[in-house]
Amino acid sequence: MTLEEGMLLAIYLFILCLIAVRFLSGERGRIIRRFRIGKAMTIGDRQVQEDDYGVCQSTDGFLAVLADGMGKNYGGKVSSRIAVDTMKDMFRLYRPSENPAYFFRKSFHRINTEILKQLDDGRGGACVGAVLIKENYLYYALAGNVKIAVYRNGSLVPVSSGHTIDVLAGDKFVEGTITRQEALRLLDNTRMYNYVGQDGFKEIEYFDTPIRLRERDIVVLMSDGLYEGMDWKTIEELLAGRKKCQQKAYEIIEEINAGSQKEKDNASIVLVEGFV
Repeated sequence: MTLEEGMLLAIYLFILCLIAVRFLSGERGRIIRRFRIGKAMTIGDRQVQEDDYGVCQSTDGFLAVLADGMGKNYGGKVSSRIAVDTMKDMFRLYRPSENPAYFFRKSFHRINTEILKQLDDGRGGACVGAVLIKENYLYYALAGNVKIAVYRNGSLVPVSSGHTIDVLAGDKFVEGTITRQEALRLLDNTRMYNYVGQDGFKEIEYFDTPIRLRERDIVVLMSDGLYEGMDWKTIEELLAGRKKCQQKAYEIIEEINAGSQKEKDNASIVLVEGFV
């Protein structure tokens, strides 16, 4: 190869690299955000693991979903798997970042329909939480009591409320539709009034405005077996430091397993930390 041919080859390869970088950067040359992921779960004292989770990414964003199933004869396990698979399928079929609220509403109603199609009403259901991250913005939605939070500067801040009677009572009191005494009477009632897998499925809870994420923020999804099974401060302490997300997830689950509570539910956690 002559010197001239070598220079032409180098220029050609350089152009190919520029094209590849632009392609991987997405529309208008934006850089795709990369993510460190941590996922872990424990069966607790239960005979069946009814929690499930999944993540996927495309040029349109990053999706993480956690489902906490409930039901008899493996109904909860089947329901949570349907929820995760359906949400991931919807993510691949649609462009969720164009209208995240519409994407979440459509996905949750599709999940509800799929569970009812495979299981009779009452045989199974699931609490489901999902987050969509696009260009440093966090969008979330849920049905049930999966907790979604953001860990920032040593503090784990919940961003979701959940569909339990105590939360509903607080909302109704603020609206003025129930008295203070009625609200106080219901504050200890954590029974769920909404979840996927029922004929009476109601509207989901989803973001009012997207949350702008900062470098080193960690988005956290937790089932109730986790956040009710250990102290919130302990979760914050285990999220601190520079360990990898996967190691942090393992240590949080190990803390649950080593706990002294008499009855241990299924518990699961998903951690998502973005970086460029």
